[in-house]
Amino acid sequence: MAAKAPQKSPTIGIVSLGCPKALVDSERIVTKLRSQGYALSGDYAGADLVIVNTCGFLDTAKAESLDAIGEAIAENGKVVVTGCLGKEAELIRASHPDVLAITGPHQYESVIAAVQEHLPHTHDPKIDLVPEGGLRFTPRHYAYLKISEGCNNRCSFCIIPSIRGDLVSRPANAVLKEAEGLVKAGVKEILVISQDTSAYGVDVKYAESKWKDRTVRAKFYDLAKELGDLGVWVRMHYVYPYPHVDDVIPLMADGKILPYLDIPMQHASPRLLKAMKRPASQEKTLERIKKWRSICPDITIRSSFIVGFPSETEEDFETLLDFIEEAEIDRAGVFKYENVEGAPSRELGDHVEEDVKQERWERFMEVQQDLADARGQAMVGKSVDVLVDEWESEDRVWKGRTKADAPEIDGVVRIKAAKKAMSEGDFVRVEIMAAEGHTLEGSVANHAYTRT
Repeated sequence: MAAKAPQKSPTIGIVSLGCPKALVDSERIVTKLRSQGYALSGDYAGADLVIVNTCGFLDTAKAESLDAIGEAIAENGKVVVTGCLGKEAELIRASHPDVLAITGPHQYESVIAAVQEHLPHTHDPKIDLVPEGGLRFTPRHYAYLKISEGCNNRCSFCIIPSIRGDLVSRPANAVLKEAEGLVKAGVKEILVISQDTSAYGVDVKYAESKWKDRTVRAKFYDLAKELGDLGVWVRMHYVYPYPHVDDVIPLMADGKILPYLDIPMQHASPRLLKAMKRPASQEKTLERIKKWRSICPDITIRSSFIVGFPSETEEDFETLLDFIEEAEIDRAGVFKYENVEGAPSRELGDHVEEDVKQERWERFMEVQQDLADARGQAMVGKSVDVLVDEWESEDRVWKGRTKADAPEIDGVVRIKAAKKAMSEGDFVRVEIMAAEGHTLEGSVANHAYTRT
């Protein structure tokens, strides 16, 4: 009797939209599905079913998510929807009644159950293996590490708590175990993310958990200190400027974690910050940033801001421009206020006209570009450590990042070197020869080092 041909594993495709937190959700979903024997496809044609992980933070994000769902249905036909927009199932069904199932954010088991229902598969635990550290959508040398879900803040322009719920922190030992596994799998940079990273552990009263030969508190400082012992770059994102953040700055000065803070400040006008219901005291933020720079001169401050919030005056906007210059904000993203359905700020009066929002956005970008140009020129002639990201075949240069640059949102370093001279994930010493804004041009320094 002829041997029975092995059964083809059902294949899943995934479209992941939105922030890095959603990307981590997608990684967890495909890791679980892969462990159950499902194969993965990078295109619609090769997939038996497509998962669309949506974003629903802003109206523009909702529109993008609905378009992505429509494209997946048109190209494949079998679609399961998850993510933040999943909270608005009626909206999705109204536009796309043929979706197979809809689940909300970080509802991993519900997604798995929906896939199993519409694409059943019996897996063999002896052969359905996943790599150490799970499956990731980032390059091999960096990874996002999510330390909590949800948020306790109630910013008036934000609907995230209604979508993702209140803060739920992971035990410290679970976070550290995942981080250690990532390093063992070859990760050179860990990007710590959550909705409110500096609030980590508040919900569990900074509970201690056993990690190796000691106990570790679920607290921002303690976690940063432990991650700093792993011997890789550790970058902190979405850090609200609570007072205890000050304690982490010496770790940066000592080289334990990267001298980089991503702080979503949103504005600088005290009146608007109060209307936004922003957490943490903002009155002395400028003083604190100056203190941080005195302790760690190399610190990079990234932030995001909103222009055109209801009742924003020209004076408020000028206060914001003055702030980013005086605080020397190194990296900044700016968004035009969107009147998101469900956000308390919708009920505020004196909404700003769209053409005024646009004009202020453009002026903000001009100031930020001038600051970026000045910082770039100040880098010329210096030698810096660079983590190599990828080979750019068209221009035949390597692209990488300094300690001041997070992937995809900050600047890049273009390195003039042969393709065989280095690999993705190498650390090299680069001499900066030219600069244009956040893009630096350089060559490998005479005493360069490479660590793989």
